[in-house]
Amino acid sequence: MSGPKIACIGIIGKADNPLHISLFPPYLNSTIEFSFLLNSCLDIFEIRLKQTSVDQDLGLLHAVDEKLAAYGWLTTTGVKLLVIIDLIGLPVPSSIEKQKGSPKTGSKDPDLKPVFRALQTAYIRLLQNPFYFPDDHIPTFKAAAPASNSLQITDHKFIAEVKHIGEAWGLDTPMF
Repeated sequence: MSGPKIACIGIIGKADNPLHISLFPPYLNSTIEFSFLLNSCLDIFEIRLKQTSVDQDLGLLHAVDEKLAAYGWLTTTGVKLLVIIDLIGLPVPSSIEKQKGSPKTGSKDPDLKPVFRALQTAYIRLLQNPFYFPDDHIPTFKAAAPASNSLQITDHKFIAEVKHIGEAWGLDTPMF
């Protein structure tokens, strides 16, 4: 048996610029594919913003195929949090299965609110860092385009916290 796990976490800025992308096994070498998926989800954010009043939790944005599904969360500052779930996941060892009962299945929407809240809390902690300047991550349209990595979040503590959030949910353990 297997359960769903997080395949990718994306933090997208107000100007639809990627601030951070974390990939989880077995998708560590799929940066281009997941960048494309995250970018396609931004169109869905725009459509939902124009049509209705949007709550923070946008729920399922895009069912990519029978295996991957993208979920979204919008912060009050316009930063978008995206989580792509591998609905099939990895095999669950039989000893864990016996202890916890049946694992999560892809038959219903996974509960990602704790994941999104933890990601939002991690981002707020990053903003509270006096040495972090969020304006440095807003793209400017100049004649010479800056390197794409210069606009990404490089804070090691934030990156480690995002990795922990993705791995903790994937193991089906309480996050906090």
